[in-house]
Amino acid sequence: MEEGFVFRPWDELLPDALGLIFRNLSLQEVLTVVPRVCKSWGKAVKGPYCWQEIDIEEWSKNRCPENLDRMLRLLIPRSGGSLRKLCVSGLSDKSSFEFIANNAKSLQTLRLPKCELSDSVVEQVAGTFSNITFLDVSYCIKIGARALEAIGKHCKCLTGLRRTMHPLEVIDKLSQDDEALAISTMMPKLKQLEIAYMLVGTLSISEVVQNCRQLELLDVRGCWNVNLDENFVKKFNKLKVVGPFVVDCYDKNGWDNCSDYSGSSGYIPWDFVAGDIDDDFDDDEMSDGYWEDDEEHAEDVEMWFYDDLNAVDAGYDWPQSP
Repeated sequence: MEEGFVFRPWDELLPDALGLIFRNLSLQEVLTVVPRVCKSWGKAVKGPYCWQEIDIEEWSKNRCPENLDRMLRLLIPRSGGSLRKLCVSGLSDKSSFEFIANNAKSLQTLRLPKCELSDSVVEQVAGTFSNITFLDVSYCIKIGARALEAIGKHCKCLTGLRRTMHPLEVIDKLSQDDEALAISTMMPKLKQLEIAYMLVGTLSISEVVQNCRQLELLDVRGCWNVNLDENFVKKFNKLKVVGPFVVDCYDKNGWDNCSDYSGSSGYIPWDFVAGDIDDDFDDDEMSDGYWEDDEEHAEDVEMWFYDDLNAVDAGYDWPQSP
C-alpha cells in the first residue's frame, strides 16, 4: 500500500456531506439502517441536511391517513425550515396539509398526486406556498378551478404545473375548460404545463397559449377535443405541444413510467401490492433506541416497504385514441 495514504473516518464527515450521500439511499435505509451505524450518522439523519428534499411518494401509496400524517410530522421538522422539495401521494387529511403549509414555507417543488383535498382547503392555505415553482396536483379529483385560481393568485413564482388526469376519473364531468381558463388567467409565468386527459377544448387551450407567453411545453395528450391550428402554434417559437394523440408510452405499455397514476379511483378494481398488508407494527424492526429522544409519536410510525410496487401495474392499457 502506498506510504503516506491517509484513511479518513467516515464518521468524521461533515453533516452536509453525509446528507448528500444519504439521499442516494431508500427511505427505509435512512430511517432504520443508517442511525445504527454510529452516533454521528444517527445525528446527521436527524438533522436538516438529509431532509431538504423529502420524497415519500412511493411509500405513501396505500397508507392510511393516520400513518401518513405521522410520517410527515416526523420528517418535515427535521428539515429545520429548509425543505425545498416534498413528494407525497394520497394526502387526504386537512390537518396534514395545514401542517405542511405551516412548517415548509421554503418549498419550491410540491408533488401531491392523488390527494383528496377540496377547493376550500386549498384556498385557505395557498397563501403560504408563495415560493413554489413546480406543483403536481395530478389525479386530484376533488379540486377544480377555484383551487387553481387560488394557487395562481398566491404562487407568483410558479413556472411548472402538472394536472394530469385519468380518463376514468373524469368520466362523470362535462368539461374542465374552467380549469384551463383559470390557468390562463392566473398563471402567466408558466413554462411547463401538463394537462393530459383533461376534458378541455380548443378555445380554452388557445387562451392558455396566448396568455402564458413563456410556455415552452404543453402536454395535451388524451385531450381529444383540442385541435390547435398549426399556424397558430408556430407563432410561439419556444412552444412544444405534445398531443392530443397518444403516440408514446401511454399507448400500449399499461401504467408505466410516464404516468404517476397508481389507481386511487374506485373504478379500478385491483390490488397494487400482492398479498395481504400486515398492519401490525413490528417493534423489533425499530429497536436499538432508534426512536430515542425523537418525537413522541415516532415509535408508532409503521414502516412497511415494498420493492416492486410497479410490477403489478402491467397489463392495464390506456384507452385508445377515438
